[in-house]
Amino acid sequence: MLSALISAFKVPDIRKRILFVFAGFAVFIFTVHVTVPGINRELWEHLLSRGNLGGFLGMFTGGALNKFSICAMGITPYINASIIMQLLTIVVPQLEKMAKEEGEAGRKKISQITRYLTIGLAFLQSTTMTLGLAKFRTEEGQYIFKAFANSISQGLYYAMVIVSLTAGTAFLMWLGEQMSDKGIGNGVSLIIFIGIVLRLPHNVVDTFKIISAGELSMVRLIMFIIVTLGLITSIILITQGQRRVPVQYAKRVVGRKLMGGQSTYIPIRVNNAGVISIIFAISILYFPMTILGFFHEKSASPIINWVINLFHPSSVFYNLLYFGLVVFFTYFYAAVTFNIMDISDNMKKYGGFIPGIRPGPKTAQYLEKILSRLTFVSAIFLGLIAVLPTYILALTKISWQLGSTSLLIVVGVALEFMQQIEARLVMRHYQGFMK
Repeated sequence: MLSALISAFKVPDIRKRILFVFAGFAVFIFTVHVTVPGINRELWEHLLSRGNLGGFLGMFTGGALNKFSICAMGITPYINASIIMQLLTIVVPQLEKMAKEEGEAGRKKISQITRYLTIGLAFLQSTTMTLGLAKFRTEEGQYIFKAFANSISQGLYYAMVIVSLTAGTAFLMWLGEQMSDKGIGNGVSLIIFIGIVLRLPHNVVDTFKIISAGELSMVRLIMFIIVTLGLITSIILITQGQRRVPVQYAKRVVGRKLMGGQSTYIPIRVNNAGVISIIFAISILYFPMTILGFFHEKSASPIINWVINLFHPSSVFYNLLYFGLVVFFTYFYAAVTFNIMDISDNMKKYGGFIPGIRPGPKTAQYLEKILSRLTFVSAIFLGLIAVLPTYILALTKISWQLGSTSLLIVVGVALEFMQQIEARLVMRHYQGFMK
């Protein structure tokens, strides 16, 4: 692996792309520390820690939410906009035609619509967040917004907060697109990746504090390490696993040449969705948890308290909803990324067939059956990964906020990043990572 990294840095184009990704990481880290002015930081951090909101949403923001920086909402409005557009592309015929028949120009139009939708969602979310926090008041009479309320009008200050948060999300969207175009891998996934990595030292320090205070036994710590290593191993196996469907191409005479007669295979990954399904599910849960986090736990309304308890990460409803969303998006994204009809038609067009399977509809049915079985395995696995942190906490008593979900994202994005580098190395006749 070290030799492959050295080879990657020998190629100017790959070296430039890798350095661009790391430059993007540096810019993101800088924006995390650019805070919105006039915030009562102590009260804000107390509010987050009280409701488990900071640990859950901090996964996407790298601590930006805890600092109330301009990027406090993270990249989730862009992810939600992408989900909406992908669903609309299937439902709305005009968008489906734009995506399939207009080629690159159509995809650019859809990307532009996604950007506008992102700004709209970010504005809506930042407005709800700001107005919700504006009404929050402690028993001592303290407010979240304090510094500029006396120097400028209240409405103008709230507008500044809303614009700052919306602009922060827009900037992260732009940064992610730049990292995708000029770097290596998916820019949005990389931003989430570095956000999780930034939180790891904080979690490690908290764990050592628990150990030094004598609140954690060595048996539970060893148990936690074993579970973590087992998770990493299983994540790698599921991420890298694939079913190779053999394909035979018939011999054809083209002009005076004999073409075809080759044997190859179609690689169908066990986890076609990658980390996207979990990212999508968390993004869907982000909005109600953001709103609910601003309500006081001792609210006078029993309905609000009931809803808050319903969406608590340890509740049965929350875990079932989370599991269901992950399973749904795993199937949805597998269907989007692996177009069975296109593969079947192309095989038939170029004289390819699966041994023992008739070309055409029979081939499509056969591939659909294989994809369905593999997706079922990955959907159940990803769903269990999503809800596992609750049970790890009960078993080991270690409050590892980033949990198995973050572990999946970190390992999955790292593997994808390495595979992208390997593909570029192989194109230039270098030996890759994945030997």
